[in-house]
Amino acid sequence: MPADNQILNTILIVDDTPNNISILFDVLTRAGYKVLVATDGKSALEQASYALPDLILLDVMMPGMSGFETCRLLKHNASTQSIPVIFMTALTETINKVNGFNMGAVDYITKPFEIHEVQSRIATHLALGNLRQKLEQLVTDRTADLNKALAEVERLKDQLQAENVYLKEEINKSKNPDDIISQSKPFEKVLNKIRQVAPTNSTVLITGESGTGKELLARAVHNLSNRKGRPLIKLNCAALPASLIESELFGHEKGAFTGATNQKNGRFELADGGTLFLDEIGEMPLDLQAKLLRVLQEGEFERVGSTKTLKVNVRIIAATNRDLEKEIAENRFREDLYYRLNVFPVFSLPLRERKEDIPLLVKHFCQKHGADQGKVIDQVPQKVIDTLQEYHWPGNIRELENVVERSIIMSPGRTLLLEDWSPRKSPAPVSKGTLMTMEECEREHIMFVLNKTNWKVSGKNGAAQILNMVPTTLDSRMRKLGIRRPEHFTL
Repeated sequence: MPADNQILNTILIVDDTPNNISILFDVLTRAGYKVLVATDGKSALEQASYALPDLILLDVMMPGMSGFETCRLLKHNASTQSIPVIFMTALTETINKVNGFNMGAVDYITKPFEIHEVQSRIATHLALGNLRQKLEQLVTDRTADLNKALAEVERLKDQLQAENVYLKEEINKSKNPDDIISQSKPFEKVLNKIRQVAPTNSTVLITGESGTGKELLARAVHNLSNRKGRPLIKLNCAALPASLIESELFGHEKGAFTGATNQKNGRFELADGGTLFLDEIGEMPLDLQAKLLRVLQEGEFERVGSTKTLKVNVRIIAATNRDLEKEIAENRFREDLYYRLNVFPVFSLPLRERKEDIPLLVKHFCQKHGADQGKVIDQVPQKVIDTLQEYHWPGNIRELENVVERSIIMSPGRTLLLEDWSPRKSPAPVSKGTLMTMEECEREHIMFVLNKTNWKVSGKNGAAQILNMVPTTLDSRMRKLGIRRPEHFTL
């Protein structure tokens, strides 16, 4: 019996001589093989296709279909082509052996054969067959592992490409995004809170008026955290139509909706291991608030059009200029989401409460925009500073930056002039007992600007540009505040 022959190998003997069949059957059966017998080519083909033996001993000279033709047909059948065939023949001419090998045989045994030679040839070719099967399985397994690794490399490459595209867009939007310029003691308290929360993984909610630098505070939290080596990804919830926010947040699969021609990674995937800054969170539609809450609670989500759940490790920083508690009372914001976001609140001070920072900010904007315009503005008269500090700055730092940029354009020399700037009047004082709410102040200010622009909302010199707001955001605020265009004004 062959050594270690734990699996019973099957051998098909094909011969038209009963004596040869009897000898081989007896010897191979006693050696531990399962033996099948066929006396012609046709039955050999049938048995081989059905039983799939491990090896075939095939006589060359048989009546009807020869051994050569039988071997040729075996090798043209997908189910039997890999079975090793050993020819048995009394022919010794080299040309016959060559023909046999050309048909696909692996070996020859010359009649009259020696039993020990037959056993040795069979054992050798079965061992080679087993080795070949093991190698093929190993190649299959390694190929599967390699394909899996390549798929992961492709996924990481796609993620890196998406991150690079996003980060390039961010770089183009803003220069020096991390500059926080201040000598204000009240604002120093805000920065101290930022330093305290940054090393943690706690969710931060930054509130405050538009233009106060909430995004700069968010960047500071990220840059002082242990996630600073990973990206800070931003999504402005007010700058996108409601129908696109979900796709931007969670990504989508190819064909998930009209126009989805490729798979897209969402902002949560891009921010994995880093920070996601959700600006204007108060503008997020209610139906998406529930999905956002799930990610905050469980750290998992599905792309639009997919059922595969993805898990991420993302720190959330949110910002809003809305009163979210009032939004909750009016059923426009989920209370449970608010508590999830408001773990560590930070209030970004309006510029009118940190006017001592105006000289530093003016100097910074002169350097920034002067370089962009090819100018050097290094002299700022005290009268200019006094004028700027007397103004109430409803548009906050963003409005101050625009005023400085316009003034640089209009200043002929190295001295900053404000001759082209007419400060808007402060809201009219109100009598005691009729103090205006923040929303009333906002409504009055927007109305003032709209009247100045003849109710032109978007475009150059429109109200949105003056207020440093995205036109769609201004439209949303107007609807929220009940501001309607008078009939005698047209778009």
